[in-house]
Amino acid sequence: MPSNQEVSGQDTAANAPFHHRGENGEAVLVIHGFTSGPASMLPWAQAFAKAGYTVDLPVLPGHVTSWQELSRTPHSDIVSAVERAYEALAAKHSRVYVAGMSMGGALALHLAATHSPAGLALVNPGLTIESPVVKFTGVLRFFLPSIKSISNDIAKPGGDEQAYSRTPVGGVHQLRKLFKAATRGLPKITAPIIVFRSDQDHVVPESSIEVLCSGLDEALPVQIRRLTRSYHVATLDHEADEIFNESIEFFRKLSSAHHD
Repeated sequence: MPSNQEVSGQDTAANAPFHHRGENGEAVLVIHGFTSGPASMLPWAQAFAKAGYTVDLPVLPGHVTSWQELSRTPHSDIVSAVERAYEALAAKHSRVYVAGMSMGGALALHLAATHSPAGLALVNPGLTIESPVVKFTGVLRFFLPSIKSISNDIAKPGGDEQAYSRTPVGGVHQLRKLFKAATRGLPKITAPIIVFRSDQDHVVPESSIEVLCSGLDEALPVQIRRLTRSYHVATLDHEADEIFNESIEFFRKLSSAHHD
């Protein structure tokens, strides 16, 4: 029998969920991306933990198993898992922030439309897919179960996000549904947002940022921080430490303003 790692292309040990109990009374929910897992977000989660936050970085449904499993996973299951994780943190902490990358960014935005996080930090959040065939995924998935992997778009040599070795077309079909739902909810968001956006991203198109900015309430404070040396998986790239430090500072300023 082949190992799970051989089947999926992932190291399941590296993709274990991360949980840390902090001491500052606040928490951060960290959400990974499509076909990926906690390994891509672990350094960021650890930076939040070191800064004193309680941190939850869960494995999302359909992930760290097989791409076939992700292909069968409704986006509603993933949304529900994120909501449960957020509500568990909110029950025990005065303020909960959310950090997400790629699909994790869309999930953070979807959550913020129905809940009340204290702030969002997003890395290359996805809301659009550029492929001209993406609108046919509903039918295509029955004839073409998977396509090449979208993983490891990282400028820094040696980076490995431990994502699936194939991308399930059925999963992309569900991702489209998530992106549409997240886009519809943008006008309802009241949480301040900082977005870290790579100038060179070979996975999420610039149109995602345009949709994000045009969909939010004009009065909502949004910071766009451009990354000039990082690709899509910027949390494992050249400017990772800058993302970690600036997102922590962003959350601290929001907390300080709340207490003034």
